[in-house]
Amino acid sequence: MQADNRETIFVEDAVVLQHQPLPAGQYLMRLAAGDTASQALPGSFIHLRCHDDLPMRRPMSIMRADAGAGWIEILYKVHGSGTKKLAAARVNDQLSLLGPIGVPFKQNNYRSKPLLIGGGVGIPPMVFLAERMCKQTDKQAGGVNPLVIMGSEIPFPFTPRPSRIMIDGIPNHVTACMPLLEDWGVASRLASKQGYSGCYDGFVTGMARQWLENMDADQRQQVEIFSCGPTPMLRAVAHLAQAFSLPCQVSLEEYMACAVGGCAGCAVPVYQNGKLSMQRVCVDGPVFAGNAVYPLNHDVT
Repeated sequence: MQADNRETIFVEDAVVLQHQPLPAGQYLMRLAAGDTASQALPGSFIHLRCHDDLPMRRPMSIMRADAGAGWIEILYKVHGSGTKKLAAARVNDQLSLLGPIGVPFKQNNYRSKPLLIGGGVGIPPMVFLAERMCKQTDKQAGGVNPLVIMGSEIPFPFTPRPSRIMIDGIPNHVTACMPLLEDWGVASRLASKQGYSGCYDGFVTGMARQWLENMDADQRQQVEIFSCGPTPMLRAVAHLAQAFSLPCQVSLEEYMACAVGGCAGCAVPVYQNGKLSMQRVCVDGPVFAGNAVYPLNHDVT
């Protein structure tokens, strides 16, 4: 699968509308970027110039987009010089961006029980995808009922609250959820090894496995998995999906220079149709089939 959206990658001078500091050096930024917002899909990202004196851009996942209002939101964590300068941006500042870029998650024909798994800075695409599914539910026969599982080993970029939505197969004491998703009517649960109140004590894949094991075979056939997060988590998610014979899409996180396919600096090995090839995360991805990048029978990393 290759990107067919190169004709709709825009260069915009986006304006900072909101910039909210969050725990553990995380920030939520809303940008006026009408062209990008009009074409953004769950799994899309932008390539952002964090400051005028930094020529190299940084890839940022899109967490939400409102085409009508012309804004997008990104969630990021200060990690290096670029994001440190970005954290100093103020409302009304202009930031140059390229976007939206990349192959998104599938946009329709979802199974009725999608499982969305996000870890750390991989949380934003799951929020975007959950919102899209929520808006499409009434348009699809029978609707879809996504479950979003999020994991973090630093404080979550929102204030968790106890969920009012019951989930079969999840321990009763695991109640912490993301308020935004809860307000949309989307079930969510949180996982961490840090002892946060109401969270599952373990990895996201541990909670996901427990949920799947509590289903019968017919129920499990209504599940498909979507995920974004650090490489070890994505590998574990892909292997979990293969263990249960479930379709799975993963969105990879890679450093990149150009973000439009020219430099091939973000290429990763992908196993398809019995052959191994190098694919560029920026334009051939970032979304790939989980078993193509992390097959059980081939140690592709």
